[in-house]
Amino acid sequence: MLLSLLSPRVSWSARCLLRDLHRWGLRGQNRTGCPWRGIQTTRAASSHHVSPVFTKALTFGDKVAIVDQNGEHTYRELYCQSLRLSQEICRVLQCPSRDLKEERISFLCPNDASYVVAQWASWMSGGIAVPLYRKHPVQQLEYVIEDSQSALVITTEEYVGKISPSAEKLGVPVLPLGSHSSGSADHTAVEDVPLASSASWKDRGAMIIYTSGTTGRPKGVLSTHKNVQAVTTGLVEKWEWKKEDVILHVLPLHHVHGVINKLLCPLWVGATCIMLPEFSAQMVWKKFLSSQAPRVSVFMAVPTIYAKLIEYYDQHFSQPQVQDFVRAFCQENIRLMVSGSAALPVPVLKKWKAITGHTLLERYGMTEIGMALSNPLHGVRVPGSVGTPLPGVEVRIATETVKGSGRSYTIHAEGDEHGTQVTPGLEGQEGELLVRGSSVFREYWNRPKETKEAFTPDGWFRTGDTAAYHDGVYWIKGRTSVDIIKNGGFKISALEVERQLLSHPHITGEQSVGLWGCTGAHALSLQPGPVLRAALSAFGNEPPSLQPTSSALSPDVAVIGPPDVVWGQRVSAVVQLRKGEMLSVKELKEWAR
Repeated sequence: MLLSLLSPRVSWSARCLLRDLHRWGLRGQNRTGCPWRGIQTTRAASSHHVSPVFTKALTFGDKVAIVDQNGEHTYRELYCQSLRLSQEICRVLQCPSRDLKEERISFLCPNDASYVVAQWASWMSGGIAVPLYRKHPVQQLEYVIEDSQSALVITTEEYVGKISPSAEKLGVPVLPLGSHSSGSADHTAVEDVPLASSASWKDRGAMIIYTSGTTGRPKGVLSTHKNVQAVTTGLVEKWEWKKEDVILHVLPLHHVHGVINKLLCPLWVGATCIMLPEFSAQMVWKKFLSSQAPRVSVFMAVPTIYAKLIEYYDQHFSQPQVQDFVRAFCQENIRLMVSGSAALPVPVLKKWKAITGHTLLERYGMTEIGMALSNPLHGVRVPGSVGTPLPGVEVRIATETVKGSGRSYTIHAEGDEHGTQVTPGLEGQEGELLVRGSSVFREYWNRPKETKEAFTPDGWFRTGDTAAYHDGVYWIKGRTSVDIIKNGGFKISALEVERQLLSHPHITGEQSVGLWGCTGAHALSLQPGPVLRAALSAFGNEPPSLQPTSSALSPDVAVIGPPDVVWGQRVSAVVQLRKGEMLSVKELKEWAR
């Protein structure tokens, strides 16, 4: 069944509006004025309650929420479309109570308004949203659907062919969304759908985002609506989000950076989000420098994207008068530019400052904790540091000591948004970064053992990152685990890459005659010898600065992450081949995908 839910600028019936007023107990209020103004006043009075972002859409009415390749979409349109889809979800899943009680809803949507509608509809139905990434291979999509035990897959017409065979194999129904370009719209009234009260949202599961870990297989990180709201409101406060803001969104929507920082934050305050289908340096610069409304005022990206934008700038904006215009325009119109998800190289920060006049704001976060640390919006931003704790977040730097069956921690520093206390004599000492607060996730989905191991006995989440505190700010020194490679803002499990390479019939075997290394663009033909030694020497690094995975699956494969100025780390591998077998770099790269 195709649902025409997403046509932009649909004129919805008065009954839809009256139904919304009735739901929030506002019938008869403000009758002589704008009814949406009455909603805004009432919602503001109960802002301390935990509730999903879609409940705030009633506040913003006909203001433009999303601009995508299909047009403009107002908050009211997104709300009504989501409500209609939630009805269809409950019909397909035969849920007359219209409360799925945390059933998982996977959805595969492009970077446009359809993503918001699928997410909101999942929440309106009482379900947990499980975003899928369109560029992931089918096997990975199947893994997420199966591991999350999703009851339904929502997708747009363009991805029906990709996901339907997998869903059918797993016995999961597929609910297609109507096309933007269909031009049709269902104007029939939406039934009055009872939604959960604000008091009941607090501990409900909101979304599961899959993240690679040291165990190899991606883990589903389950965050509650309380967790999501804590991250969102903390960033809204710290970065002073306002309804006049316009953010340009170019990131994938299966990570916290893209979902919360760049989508839920603007929607929370009634701002506008311009969504590009995917990153294009040319299109980003075009949007930056456009004089047409809505003008971009906020931009966030990973360091790799900033490096690509600098590369495009150097190639196309060489004339001095053009460079002066770019700098002046960006300084006048853009108020905030943020970098995250990977360490920002100082040369990139300095070059971006020279180009745009903006010092990139660096922050720190991860899937399990949302955002935890940030440089200030106003004041000095220290290059290479991640600032201080965000509102509602507590952080601790500690060293673990294991004695027999017991564990103890030496605390180096501990702080929150109000300040940090340092243990005398341990100033600047490195340790593992621990985090606690309302933003910390509820659990790894169906992994109680891993969930328990992720926390200290007194309830602090172990990030696995090494950090230090000095000069009044926090510094991230690297991963405690070397099994994670950070490439272009993505966390990649070296063990997953090893597992895929080891499945190639030409690689494993007792007798090996040579080594082939694939570093993204180069191939190396090496003499027989230990793979580890070859891996360390092939890229011109000393062993202490480039380590292989700590729990390699086989001596026939070494996956490593040598530093790269654009990508942060390259995903590189050195493998041993079976005797008599040949394998080109192209073939190896295709197999790795």
